[in-house]
Amino acid sequence: MVRIADGLVLFERRLPQAEQRELWQMCRALADGPVPMYTPTVRGGKKMSVGMLCLGRHWNGLTYAYEECRSDHDGLAAPPLPARFEAIARATAGDAGFEMQPDLCIMNYYTDVARMGVHQDKDERPETIAAGVPIVSISLGDAARFVIGGLSRRDPTNPLILRSGDVLVMGGPSRLRYHGVTRILSGTAPEGTGPGRFNLTFRQY
Repeated sequence: MVRIADGLVLFERRLPQAEQRELWQMCRALADGPVPMYTPTVRGGKKMSVGMLCLGRHWNGLTYAYEECRSDHDGLAAPPLPARFEAIARATAGDAGFEMQPDLCIMNYYTDVARMGVHQDKDERPETIAAGVPIVSISLGDAARFVIGGLSRRDPTNPLILRSGDVLVMGGPSRLRYHGVTRILSGTAPEGTGPGRFNLTFRQY
């Protein structure tokens, strides 16, 4: 466990390789399931470079709000959050010193050319954000160059390599830090995962 800053904790290799493979297979089955992963369009009409599937509650890329069904895409209801996913997020948050009842997960899939611009995760309930309830982020597959800054977009960012099996917790005073993904390190996925990267970010609405 590495405490990078107050409320920002990295658990390196938190998940053993066998569990990484099992979770990868679960993610792949969900992405290809009856409510499939899709590429969202965000405000302004630009398409994201990642595939996205929301579990438990859907995040609408046009309204930046949560909803039960995918009204920005196909109207299908968000699949439930698997109990196994929820348990990992809750336990990791606890080990970082936070109480959390995760009820949704945004699952993104990155190919080797996908990126995520620097942003804040601030669309959960104001009460949740004010309480500093964390976001828990699981990395599976290829490693990613992740950057994290401060509470202002103008603050400098620092790079961090997130590898398969790593779990990052952002809570308390670090809950609203700006962050993004600038590069996927293709060919780094452990056997039985990849190609590409699944990132699961768990939130409490």
